[in-house]
Amino acid sequence: GADLSKADLREANLSKANLSKADLSEANLSEADLNGANLNEADLRGANLSKADLVGANLNEADLRGADLSKADLRGANLNEADLRGADLSKADLNGANLNEADLRGGNLNKANLSWANLSKADLNGADLTDANLSLAGLSGANVSEANLSKADLSGARLPGTNLRGANLREANLIGADLNG
Repeated sequence: GADLSKADLREANLSKANLSKADLSEANLSEADLNGANLNEADLRGANLSKADLVGANLNEADLRGADLSKADLRGANLNEADLRGADLSKADLNGANLNEADLRGGNLNKANLSWANLSKADLNGADLTDANLSLAGLSGANVSEANLSKADLSGARLPGTNLRGANLREANLIGADLNG
């Protein structure tokens, strides 16, 4: 893929661009339009994607360790097996996103919208999900141990086989959640 590491791409229009396997490490993509972009296996370590439009983007197996995705729009994005360790997803919109087997260990998802998101088998160990919206999200087989879910909305969430050991669920909303299994 292309080498765009440390590039200044603020507010750039990269809608539907093919950036598969591209090196975008430490690039500034804040407020960029990446709607429907192909970022399959892209290197986005330490990249600034704050307020970026990533609606429907393909981030399958992308490396987003330490990336800033605060307030990013990731509705319907594919983050299957993405590496988001230590990433900042605070106030990000991940409604309906696919985070199957994603690695979110130690991530900041404070006030993130994960409604209807697929987090099956995702690793959220030690993640901050304070005030996050996980209503109707699928977390079957996910690891949410030691995570902070205080004040999180888990109403109607599917949690069979989810590891919640040591998780902080203080003031969380679990109305109608499926904890069977």
